[in-house]
Amino acid sequence: MAGGFLDQIFVRGKSLLLSPLTNAPDWLTQIVSSLINITAMLAVFLSLFALMSLLERKILARIQNRYGPNRVGPFGLLQPLADGIKMLIKEDVVPRRADKIVHFLAPIMVAAPAILALGVIPYGRNMTPFAIDGGILFFFAVGSATELAVFMAGWGSNNKFSMLGAMRAIAQMVSYELPLIITVLPVVMIVGSLSPNAIVDAQSGTKFGIVPHWFVFTPWGAAAFILFFISGLVESNRTPFDVPEGESEIVAGHMTEYSGFKYAIFFLAEYFGMFAVSGLAVTMFLGGWHAPFRWLEIIPSWIWFFAKLGVLLFTFIWVRGTLPRTRVDQVMNFAWKFMLPMAFACILAAAAWHYGSGGIAGWLWSAVVIVLFYFTLSRLLHTRKQFATRTYRFAE
Repeated sequence: MAGGFLDQIFVRGKSLLLSPLTNAPDWLTQIVSSLINITAMLAVFLSLFALMSLLERKILARIQNRYGPNRVGPFGLLQPLADGIKMLIKEDVVPRRADKIVHFLAPIMVAAPAILALGVIPYGRNMTPFAIDGGILFFFAVGSATELAVFMAGWGSNNKFSMLGAMRAIAQMVSYELPLIITVLPVVMIVGSLSPNAIVDAQSGTKFGIVPHWFVFTPWGAAAFILFFISGLVESNRTPFDVPEGESEIVAGHMTEYSGFKYAIFFLAEYFGMFAVSGLAVTMFLGGWHAPFRWLEIIPSWIWFFAKLGVLLFTFIWVRGTLPRTRVDQVMNFAWKFMLPMAFACILAAAAWHYGSGGIAGWLWSAVVIVLFYFTLSRLLHTRKQFATRTYRFAE
């Protein structure tokens, strides 16, 4: 009973807040319910943003054998508060010839899609802020607005570096948005639904009594998850794919002419996008809020979701502290010549797994499709030549 109470504690709290509106019109109850969901979601993820901004610097410092933030508050725990105050009081500098309206709206347009995308993810049992049947479609529909916002930031700044950075960012995001969406299609095909709740429900239980029935434990699911995670790195502009913000090449990309709180909103939007992509990965491939084994269901479902989310966020940081930035041509070649064909291979592998009824035969055929495509592409693309050190020759 204790586990069940803790599992639904937030649902019960919301019902308690709505209890005074028992006799109120339905439209008023729905509006208040939505406002409660929005407030709770923003409170959780703004707190997670502050925590991640500190933990990322701490973890990167540990990886690089140096000190992280340790001056503001005990163990540097008040560093996010100091950063927030600094951003609020810094001067908001706008270029004289910039498009003032577009320059102002761009940070808002970058942050809004990430916040909207967070609203359709199931964070626990009966804990989806806005449960809609086409939740996956909604996620990608609002996420595609980010490209427009990035273009607005580059164009509105009236700066050639900002515009070049925006074009690089848009080219990169459009290229990797295709494999990001296509790797989700096998899950939608197998489940037969675009509802995040239905996808999570389809991953309940275990197979053979020991293996969680998560899609990541199938050949096509494992390949699709890896491709999805890499695409998520690119969409979030994270290392090694932070090409738009290559400080050594193009200053700060589309954010070059932003300062103060507007710059902080861009920073927040990057983290919110990372939360959204990681949350969708947990929902699609890692069983959502389900525990890996039945005897662990005593732990509340929302704790399982955020534990899985934390592992993916740590991996984002780990990759950033480990790998160097890639070149623009390498990023684009990797997207169109490897990621996209492998994403389509996942669809074929999922079909083989489905027609094999998910048994041993289906598992083997699915694995054969993935391995065959991988080795074929690795031979055709001549990766040693593509990623070799460039030799520059000048005319004498």
